[in-house]
Amino acid sequence: MTATDSQVWFVTGASRGLGRAITVAALNAGHRVVAASRTPGELDAHPGRLVHIPLDVTDRAAVFEAVERAAGVFGGLDVVVNNAGVMLYGMVEEATEEQVRAHFDVNFFGALWVAQAVVPHLKGGGRLLQVTSMGSGGGMASVGFYGAGKAALDALSDALAMEVERFGVHVTNLQMGGYATGLFTSGTTTTTPDPAYRELRKELEEMWGDDAGPAPETAAPVVLRVAALDDPPRRLVVGSASFDMVQELARMRAEQYVRWEGLSRQAPG
Repeated sequence: MTATDSQVWFVTGASRGLGRAITVAALNAGHRVVAASRTPGELDAHPGRLVHIPLDVTDRAAVFEAVERAAGVFGGLDVVVNNAGVMLYGMVEEATEEQVRAHFDVNFFGALWVAQAVVPHLKGGGRLLQVTSMGSGGGMASVGFYGAGKAALDALSDALAMEVERFGVHVTNLQMGGYATGLFTSGTTTTTPDPAYRELRKELEEMWGDDAGPAPETAAPVVLRVAALDDPPRRLVVGSASFDMVQELARMRAEQYVRWEGLSRQAPG
């Protein structure tokens, strides 16, 4: 598969943010796209090259049905972008059971259902791009559930990559940096704030500031490049600033391991 080949793309969460940006970029590159989302969104008409399929990824049966439809539209699937996701914003203590289960139903189980449904259609050289997060390597206060879901998806996708590579399927975790996707607005559920965390919230707001990050359209060319690689990476941090942050966090964690090496080695396992 090369950058000049016409591919059939299946993109979930395609109506807004990163999913929409990837859909538009793929269409502009001459590919055909099946765009799946709960709502149609606003996409320019591309007669014969763009089809929208309504989809709630939390419904496993609906996912399998939608994937079968998608594969039939253009006679197969080449690239799947498993992108649909939401945000649960709040401290661990504050979240209700309903909120936590609803969050994982989309960000983990929804992504799992899509992966299970598309793999049979990708055997022989397809690409599965799993949209995770640069923050999936560790938790951060107030967005711990988002990080936990993406970390679980990272680990699951690593296992899946090992399982399907013999069939010619390449799985890549796209560990996305911070982009202005609207995730913190239209895609966010917020817990009821506990006054005990008021000061921590202020500190986090000051640390993050008001910058929503670059437009998701700036990340889309990297995604298209990954899809065209003969031997794509298992994991890729998408974002220059995010890459630096991930490297620094990895260095800090490594220092912690070394600091407590003596205690670790007291156990024989």
